[in-house]
Amino acid sequence: MGAAGIRKARTGVRANVRRVPGPCAQWGDQDADFIREVLDLVGDKWSVLIIGTLADGPTRYSDLADAIPGISQRMLTLTLKQLRRTGLVDRTAYPEVPPRVEYSLTDLGASLLSIVLALAAWSADRHAEIRRHQAAFDAATASAGES
Repeated sequence: MGAAGIRKARTGVRANVRRVPGPCAQWGDQDADFIREVLDLVGDKWSVLIIGTLADGPTRYSDLADAIPGISQRMLTLTLKQLRRTGLVDRTAYPEVPPRVEYSLTDLGASLLSIVLALAAWSADRHAEIRRHQAAFDAATASAGES
């Protein structure tokens, strides 16, 4: 199933669940579907790391790959393409030999930067606490035989 098919399958999801008051109650189904689509992109671990890495300015593809541990060339390429499609990242190709391509945050991407960096800082600040909770949960569920 292609990207358009996935988006179509996700459309109207709220219509299939009962209405519950909460933060999403203020938006209509169409807005909620779009919000979820955007959050799927900007909340993805690779997007967060790419946006954070581009905070220092234009960066070459190979430097992005080196700066983000564990990202494959395929995931870097796909994520950059989605970030460009959404208007968060620009791609500039320079007519040089060998060719040079740089990626940078757009104004829209820069407006997201403080949120991404705050999320990363929150994660780093609470790393030990989260690991303790995970270990306690794993130990409790293992001893209770839950899966």
